Amino acid sequence: MIKTAAEFIAEAQAQINCLDVASAKSLYDESENAVIIDVREADSAARSKLDDSINISRGLIEMNAPKQCPDPEAVILTHCGGGGRASLAALTLQQMGYRNVYAITATYEDIKRVFG
Repeated sequence: MIKTAAEFIAEAQAQINCLDVASAKSLYDESENAVIIDVREADSAARSKLDDSINISRGLIEMNAPKQCPDPEAVILTHCGGGGRASLAALTLQQMGYRNVYAITATYEDIKRVFG
């Protein structure tokens, strides 16, 4: 039987820190070194992105995260369009050695409304 995307996402979410938008915003505001990574594809980020986010598509996270965020202690918030890719990317970042990774598990519209 082939494992579904939903199953991969559920497994990832059992191993990572997931946040709602309000909790993510509070953590971001309280952190001096927080980074918001938009893991959507580049064309989606080019159309609309959060004011303070950087775009690293989920497929490039292993190659580009160390360049954009060399501090393994930095607070990293991942987001996407609905929380699934953000969760998968957060798990990958944890496996890479980042210690303070959180996935925002909300829709992009809700995240954009709170973060700007």
